Amino acid sequence: MPMAKALNAGLAAALAADEKVLLMGEDIGPLGGVFRVTENLQRDFGAHRVIDTPLAESGIIGTAIGLAMRGYRPVCEIQFDGFIFPGFDQITTQLAKLTARHEGSLRMPVVIRVPYGGHIGAVEHHQESPEAYFAHTPGLRLVSPATPHDAYWMIQEAIASDDPVLFFEPKSRYWPKGPVDLDASGLALHASRIVRRGTDVTVVGHGAMVSMLLDAAALAEEEGTSIEVVDLRSLSPIDYEPLLESVRRTGRLVVAQEAPGGVSVGSEIAATVSERAFFSLEAPVIRVSGFDTPFPPAKLEGAYLPDVDRILDGVDRALSY
Repeated sequence: MPMAKALNAGLAAALAADEKVLLMGEDIGPLGGVFRVTENLQRDFGAHRVIDTPLAESGIIGTAIGLAMRGYRPVCEIQFDGFIFPGFDQITTQLAKLTARHEGSLRMPVVIRVPYGGHIGAVEHHQESPEAYFAHTPGLRLVSPATPHDAYWMIQEAIASDDPVLFFEPKSRYWPKGPVDLDASGLALHASRIVRRGTDVTVVGHGAMVSMLLDAAALAEEEGTSIEVVDLRSLSPIDYEPLLESVRRTGRLVVAQEAPGGVSVGSEIAATVSERAFFSLEAPVIRVSGFDTPFPPAKLEGAYLPDVDRILDGVDRALSY
């Protein structure tokens, strides 16, 4: 099924399993959300559990915090990535800190769904990758599925978490179909995994970048280069062991992301791998990212976003040492 349908099925399963689960967001009711991720959920579970909110992200998050204090498990939808910033204060100064402020006695089981990233030809504020702002904030968990199977299971696991989870959904992957095992998740919420074995270079990414990395690996194989691909899945905490195990075998690492490269998740991965696998590296860690500029108009997104050619150029640079 497509990722959008997998998320819909996962949300329906969570709503059916626990009456304390609520969905909140702009146009998520009769419309089913801009991307139809919540289609028919208000019909099936009622307007008291699938709640159309005013256009007020700060109000959505603040209300969710209050609901969590009273024992509910709210799931908030931020309609587009660039719209999250009106709720930034509530997320970083309240939601992220309340459990620590109460010495663990108050839990904050709030999920914030964030459609993010480019490749859809949208306008300003609709194609951003703001994950580093929140990965930098202690008290928040961040995950990003790359496949419909992961989307189905990870959204349920995020809702079951007693900690706040930012759930970054790569909007360019909403429509491509993939297999979904409805009986078993296969991995824990914060586990990374190797999705393609290789021997020459390790490449790592998250969300929509994973399919790009797999395409690059397939092309490289035709030219005799064996690329190992790691799907990060979780951005906070990061499960480094599969990545480090891979780098210790290949000796080279390329980190790819859509977000700007400076002070980013990719920067943190590069620094950590350099610290923890220094004597295994045969080359510097190479970063391939969006540029350190505001996201451009849609017609220029192809020049801004990393593509297969830029990834393979990074691989070539790593192999040149």
